[in-house]
Amino acid sequence: MIKALFRAFIILIFLKMKISHIHSLFLKCKAVSIDTRKIEPNSMFVAIKGENFDANTFAKEALEKGASCVIIDNKDYYVDQRTILVEDSLTALQELAKFHRQYLKLPIIALTGSNGKTTTKELIHAVLSKKYNTKATVGNLNNHIGVPLTLLSFDNETELGIVEMGANHKKEIEFLCQLAKPDYGYITNFGKAHLEGFGGVKGVIEGKSEMYNYLSENIKLAFINLDDPIQVEKSKKMKSYSFGVNKEEADVNINSVTANPFVEISFSNLSVKTHLIGLYNANNINAALTIGKYFGVDDLAIKEALEGYVPENNRSQLLSKGTNQIILDAYNANPSSMAVAITNFLQLDNANKVMILGDMFELGEESQREHQTIVDSLLNSNGVVCHFIGKEFYSNQIHKDHFHFYETFESFSDYLQNTKIENSSILIKGSRGMALERTLGFL
Repeated sequence: MIKALFRAFIILIFLKMKISHIHSLFLKCKAVSIDTRKIEPNSMFVAIKGENFDANTFAKEALEKGASCVIIDNKDYYVDQRTILVEDSLTALQELAKFHRQYLKLPIIALTGSNGKTTTKELIHAVLSKKYNTKATVGNLNNHIGVPLTLLSFDNETELGIVEMGANHKKEIEFLCQLAKPDYGYITNFGKAHLEGFGGVKGVIEGKSEMYNYLSENIKLAFINLDDPIQVEKSKKMKSYSFGVNKEEADVNINSVTANPFVEISFSNLSVKTHLIGLYNANNINAALTIGKYFGVDDLAIKEALEGYVPENNRSQLLSKGTNQIILDAYNANPSSMAVAITNFLQLDNANKVMILGDMFELGEESQREHQTIVDSLLNSNGVVCHFIGKEFYSNQIHKDHFHFYETFESFSDYLQNTKIENSSILIKGSRGMALERTLGFL
């Protein structure tokens, strides 16, 4: 037993020494890459194995393209002294990121949640950049590979780091917090996303709350939305800084929120008119301004940042095409985000409303029931034409004059080729895998 513990201790010391050496090499590099197609001169290439490929095979190519060094975990692909052999390349990447985070010692804000993570992250970044040299997760690189890459993108000039964390099962957020060691945290919401991996809504709450557990155990601060009872309950014994709509007890009180279709808010006698659509984006905006207030960003600068942010990549974009006004929200969908998108669309003061709704993925055993719930919620919405696309919606089809069901996008596109939608307000919403932005080509 003693010999085993001693051996484990020696291995740990050796690993730290090796990571320290790798980190010294990393500091001389411009960037870290895991994709030889994106190799920059004087970069570090980390060869990570995937399900269908072994990046070790690209070690020589990476060096030929200008990489200063490569990290491999298969000795057969050793090239020369620029090749560093480790036991596992992914683990080495994660340990390097952890080491770098401790090396920099900069304040880090982490955020997770079922919906709105990326939009909220972008808004926080826009606000804080008004006062600080701020870096944030690029795109949605928010998993066990993306978070390390984000941490390694921070440097000595970075004053604040923002790390987005995604998860589709329990213990993921816990692991990512151990890598990033955030000083501040925010959970956007607890919705019906990745129900299959989390094992239901209760599992979602437990999984996302792993961030609260980390913050509480390490006496760090959580930003709390007082309009979310789960957040309020989970953060009772934590250091917190809060916001809410017409909540006098909040650290930041938002006076009003409207959306028709763009979200407008008022705070501190200022009116903010954003380019974001839907009441469901209000909390994302409010969180960003709250975090800005906490870090001392001037109110007018916050207003300027929020009004200057324009969403892209199919996230709640307002488009005009021909005679139609289109809300394109086809980046992702789950029962929670689908419900609020529908509610928001129905309350718009527009005529000739059309909904194009695609299947929601990763719902496991709850899939049939959740799709049925969406269909049922629109039974009495006679003023709206509803097009449901995908196998899950198709299996829940019922006869209503304003309902139309299509098992595939191809069958829906056939309909569009023969039926012109004109002079309408259109909502397009579905999971990424449905690729409903293809609809634009037929309008």
